[in-house]
Amino acid sequence: MAASKDDGRLKILVIDDEESIRHMLSMLLKKEGYAVRVVEDGQEGLKELIANAYDLVICDVRMPKMGGLELLAELRTRGIKTTMIVMSAFGNREVAIKAIKAGAYDYIDKPFQKDEILLTLAKAEERLHLRRENAILKNLQPDESFEGIVGKSDAMDRVFDVVRKVAPFDSTVLIQGESGSGKELVARAIHMLSNRSDKAWIPVNCGAIPENLLESELFGHVKGAFTDAHADKNGLFIQAHKGTIFLDEIGELPLNLQVKLLRVLQEGQVRRVGDSQPTNINVRVIAASLRDLKSDVETGRFREDLYYRLNVIQVKVPSLRERKEDVPLLVEHFLKVQNQRLGTHVKGLSPEAMKMMMNYGWPGNVRELQNCIERGVVLATGDQIDVSLLPERIRESQDAVQTLFKSDDFSIKRLSAALERVLIQRALEETGGNRTNAAKLLEISHRALLYKIKDYGLEDL
Repeated sequence: MAASKDDGRLKILVIDDEESIRHMLSMLLKKEGYAVRVVEDGQEGLKELIANAYDLVICDVRMPKMGGLELLAELRTRGIKTTMIVMSAFGNREVAIKAIKAGAYDYIDKPFQKDEILLTLAKAEERLHLRRENAILKNLQPDESFEGIVGKSDAMDRVFDVVRKVAPFDSTVLIQGESGSGKELVARAIHMLSNRSDKAWIPVNCGAIPENLLESELFGHVKGAFTDAHADKNGLFIQAHKGTIFLDEIGELPLNLQVKLLRVLQEGQVRRVGDSQPTNINVRVIAASLRDLKSDVETGRFREDLYYRLNVIQVKVPSLRERKEDVPLLVEHFLKVQNQRLGTHVKGLSPEAMKMMMNYGWPGNVRELQNCIERGVVLATGDQIDVSLLPERIRESQDAVQTLFKSDDFSIKRLSAALERVLIQRALEETGGNRTNAAKLLEISHRALLYKIKDYGLEDL
């Protein structure tokens, strides 16, 4: 994701008059890979924000010289729109709510837990990503994308057709597709073309939230519901009221929460943890998964009744290898995005590099291509990305295939086996050795993959 700092890390300013809080947050955030600076009051924070660009600010509400509310007002007057998360001690929740109304993104109650801080930052980071992506898309030509999705292939036209048809209705949609294929973009397109487009859009990665926080994060809790519940909190479903919630990686949802989600879908009500009364909600639900949920139903990993409740309308997002004709268009798109983000002027790929891109299998789909272009733009010394700037895996894959077909051996059996070994090796490398995900990339059964790994001597990958 884009960041203010040249090394790519998100830049965070921590403002708090308590030295222990500053030290704790600085250590925690640096350990998580953020670039952090700390100051002890709002006046110092204001000077820092005027002088330097920050992605996020974590600020105490009450401080002697200038508190969070005053800082927010000053920033708004000066047109500084840095995302701010405020901190408030237990008992100051009303002040925190005032800060939210004044423009703060979120608040954290003191004393806070490590997971709570990191989860709040992850949500803020996702918001930053979406805002920057939307800003870039506004500068694209209208015919280059469909609601931010780049593609003109027949496979993508079929997806766009389904999106247009389902968007005006509130039917639940299940989006299936490989990792990196663009499932969230499809979900957001449905939201933007619906009559809820001016309401909340809440994306949630069900696999990224710690299981012990997931129920509270989705459905909320009341004060005293558990040890760290110092105040009432509305969950993401309540925040999405009248809008759309996108449940990404729905297959990672624990079985006990699958039961509660089914009840929400059936009754249109959410019961916060520890609450005796339900809250009525009006939310459109779009879910997505790279897993084969139908197979998960058969193995007991996923509830059958929830599967059919989610799968009212299914959208299958094709992998990039199924729409190779979109590769040049995506290359052009990401070149524009990276040139704008990085201030560079790379015009394109050499013919040889483009040929390699077209022949590559793209196990990581559009996300892998995006990262490949970013790498090329960063490393390019001229106005073109040549073969030497492509990732080694793309060059090696091409070399391996060319070596096979330049051989004097015409045996279909032997050449097919050699090519199969190369593909299995690439899939294992792409998935970090995860054989379940590798089997999905290869479109073979897990058992067949295990057999072939042993047969080809790839056990160490």
